[in-house]
Amino acid sequence: MKHIAIILARGGSKRLPHKNILDFHGKPMLTWSVEAALQSCQFDQVVVSTDDHEIAEIARSFGAAVPFLRDSAADDITPSSEATLAALRQAEQYWGEQFDIVSQLMANCPLRDAKDITASIQNFENRNAESQISSFRFGWMNPWWAAKLNEQGVPDYLFPEARVARSQDLPPLYCPSGAIWVARAPALKSAKTFYVPSHIFHELSWMSAMDIDDAEDLEMAKACFLSKKNI
Repeated sequence: MKHIAIILARGGSKRLPHKNILDFHGKPMLTWSVEAALQSCQFDQVVVSTDDHEIAEIARSFGAAVPFLRDSAADDITPSSEATLAALRQAEQYWGEQFDIVSQLMANCPLRDAKDITASIQNFENRNAESQISSFRFGWMNPWWAAKLNEQGVPDYLFPEARVARSQDLPPLYCPSGAIWVARAPALKSAKTFYVPSHIFHELSWMSAMDIDDAEDLEMAKACFLSKKNI
């Protein structure tokens, strides 16, 4: 079974310019994902898919394969699954072989480490799933009490039946994270998304699952990194 990891790291981030190569505790952000993938020893190839020459050079210097630049799906509206499929197509053409399993790792998840990746892959294999999405359990930000506000500021509760319930009496809710997505290649190619009808969730800690999209996310992730390292 050939298993490829594809780390998505395009160069055109708008909310946080140059996000994927910003300094994160002494190294460009994407390199934490590269090193975690390599250290997990779960993959036959660890590929960084980018449209940016600078990102490509940095990724290569940390051990990732970057044999090509992304030739499509490099804008800011294309879903990540489509970008991974584009990279998979290029990789299979480049190496002249088919991959059986595809893992998508987002470069803006530097707190997800090799242990998280290994546990996710093992869960995927043990469950014999077609596709698996990483997730985290909601904590103090309880979505059971979420509401939309009208123009007068009056709340419209999404779950009115839960408004008066105690938090400990409500079942846990989970949110998908871009940290580690895994799929069997035929299922991904057929559905054109990791959200195949039979996909499952695999829970990470909320810190490992953190996506960095803006400056506030970056500052929180830096603080969480120190907490995880007990510094």
